[in-house]
Amino acid sequence: MRYYEELDLLPGVRRRAGGRRVYGSDEIERLRFIQRLKALGLSLAEIKQLNAVYGIQGSTQAMLSHLEKLLDDQLEVVDGRISELVALRDDIQKYGDHVMSRLRRTRKGQRADSRFDPTRTAVETRAPHADDQGDDA
Repeated sequence: MRYYEELDLLPGVRRRAGGRRVYGSDEIERLRFIQRLKALGLSLAEIKQLNAVYGIQGSTQAMLSHLEKLLDDQLEVVDGRISELVALRDDIQKYGDHVMSRLRRTRKGQRADSRFDPTRTAVETRAPHADDQGDDA
């Protein structure tokens, strides 16, 4: 709150004799307004512009018109970020599908390879040939 006072976002804060600040209902309302605007993504510089518009023109109407413009701009920024995040989500999903596909192919390959046991002899692993069936048949 001291910082807000330094930025002139909370002008005219009263002080007691010992220097302690006293916040009345107007200051509390202004603090809530500042917090709300910050939560909506406005910067302290933009909030300060609103104060300046109000201070120069002395009109709530002028301040609200300026606020409407700032909020419209912020909405465009948020919409752009949403579009970027949706595209990122799609890219992640596509790449995840690709990885899963490769993983399935790799697992199938491992199953096929698991029939090969390097400790077995070549004769045991060799597939039977038609000529090998003569003696016992």
